[in-house]
Amino acid sequence: MNSIVKNGISFGTALALVISYANWHSIPWAIFHGILGWVYVIYYAIVH
Repeated sequence: MNSIVKNGISFGTALALVISYANWHSIPWAIFHGILGWVYVIYYAIVH
């Protein structure tokens, strides 16, 4: 169970980084959104 949670958090971070960089083309924004992780992914899904 512990590894599932870690993998989910890692996947959310990676997904947020990719979505952010694809939209903004900015490494600092991608890092910031990567820190937010799943929060940014959910926000992006709702807004777009």
